[in-house]
Amino acid sequence: MAKESESLSVGEVAKRSGVAISTLHFYESKALIHSWRNSGNQRRFNKDVLRRVAVIKSAQRIGISLQGIQEAMATLPDNRTPNKQDWGRLSRHWRKELDERIRQLNQLRDELGECIGCGCLSLKACPLRNPEDIAGKEHSGAVFLES
Repeated sequence: MAKESESLSVGEVAKRSGVAISTLHFYESKALIHSWRNSGNQRRFNKDVLRRVAVIKSAQRIGISLQGIQEAMATLPDNRTPNKQDWGRLSRHWRKELDERIRQLNQLRDELGECIGCGCLSLKACPLRNPEDIAGKEHSGAVFLES
C-alpha cells in the first residue's frame, strides 16, 4: 500500500486513464484492479493502477473478454501490475487467440460467397449455418446448435 500522498482517488484515476468512474468500480468488482481505503474511508489507488487499466483497455480493444483479461492478470505473481516481460507473455497468448479469430473470420468471408443470392439458407446445405449438415447428423427436427 502506498502512502496516501502518493495514491490516487478514483476521480483522479478516471481522469488520467480516460475511463469512467463506474467502469473503474466494475473493474474492481471483477478483481482486475484493487483499491484500499484511507482513514476517511475514501477509496484510494496506487499509481500503478494506471498501467493495469491501460493493459485492460488494450486487451479489450483487440477483443479479449474481461474473463480472459481476468484470467491473464491472475497469472501475475502477487497480483502485481504487468511489467514489460509480463506484457510480452500476455500479448503472445492473446496473439494466438487473435490468429484463430482471424482464421475463423477469413473462413466465414470465403464461405459467404456461396450463399449470396441463393436466398434459401438451407439448414441442410448452408456452409455458414450448418456445415456438412452437422445438426442433421446429431439431432432430429428443428433443432440447430452452434458448434
